[in-house]
Amino acid sequence: MKRIDALDVLRGVAILGTLGTNIWIFTAPGGPADLLGTSTGAAETFLRFLTNGKFLGLLTLLFGVGLELQYRSAVRKGLRWPGRYLWRASLLFVEGLLHYILIFEFDVLMGYAITSMIVAYLIGRSDRVVRGWMIGAGAVHLVIVGLITLALLYAPPQAPSGSTLFSEGSWLDQVQSRLQNPGVYRLELIFIIPMGIVLFLAGSRLLRAGVFEPEGEVLRRRLMIAGLGVAAPLNLLTSFAGPGWFAVDRYILPPLVALGLLGLITSVVLRLRGEPGVFRRGLTNVGRTALSCYVFQNLVASFLCYGWGLGLAARLDWLRPWWVPVAWAGICLLFMVLASLWLRRFSRGPAELAWQWAYMAPFRKSVTSVASGK
Repeated sequence: MKRIDALDVLRGVAILGTLGTNIWIFTAPGGPADLLGTSTGAAETFLRFLTNGKFLGLLTLLFGVGLELQYRSAVRKGLRWPGRYLWRASLLFVEGLLHYILIFEFDVLMGYAITSMIVAYLIGRSDRVVRGWMIGAGAVHLVIVGLITLALLYAPPQAPSGSTLFSEGSWLDQVQSRLQNPGVYRLELIFIIPMGIVLFLAGSRLLRAGVFEPEGEVLRRRLMIAGLGVAAPLNLLTSFAGPGWFAVDRYILPPLVALGLLGLITSVVLRLRGEPGVFRRGLTNVGRTALSCYVFQNLVASFLCYGWGLGLAARLDWLRPWWVPVAWAGICLLFMVLASLWLRRFSRGPAELAWQWAYMAPFRKSVTSVASGK
């Protein structure tokens, strides 16, 4: 099956862009609580607007594209579906659980694993069934976001948390906090599942509609108009509307912007000719090692910012917000280089290699038996 070059670039952009959202969490001296319900200056608000929710939406769409490709592969090989894919999703959940406990409070992999198990049973159904699920899940998502928005609009203003867990606490202190507070840290995982269902199915259907083919130019143009021409300006308004609009600003408009980004980036890649330059190769290699880069970039950001590492979040708070995008750019450059160097010797990233070994482990004996004629 022909490799879709734009997908690797899109994954690279999505992974580094997701860090662009998370970096504001890592660099907040009081941790995640300092980011919700507190006002920021115009510069920081605008910088957050550039990434908030958009690349999470793009990554979610791409997971849907990947699920569609897995489905096609199973059909082509005559394998039962979802079959082994449920084991694949289970491993993703375990990976996300470890990532959550050991590294980052707001891991998305667990949510993707749960969502993929649901969507796996829908992806081969008729367009009518898929459309019904998208409408239903979208309606549930809108109701949830509406209720959250009402609660935030009428909630009293929150002062900064004053927590020293992230600026002074040890790594074990943070692990303990994650284990003791799953209801706080994992709440997002639950209520974004309806949004994930919509975006997974949208990614699948966009692939079927030829969005990554040269002939899909009209579709890509429509996505750009809706996402970048309409949703992005509205998203800019909600970004400056205050913390009461947090849920709309993150979970309603950014996924629409993500559709525009998908159309734009794919169009750019399809128009490029000749050998990829250094920058494009770096993005592509990050995309090919997306799982490894996602996990390890969060680990590096934690080490740079938290008290158990270099503690830059507290030390450089006086330079906020300007040092934050510099830190993001430095980590992005680091992983573009590391991914490129790693792929010179290996076909997959380190996390991908471990994950592939675990995925094949239950089936290795049967494959060996067939090969030996037993």
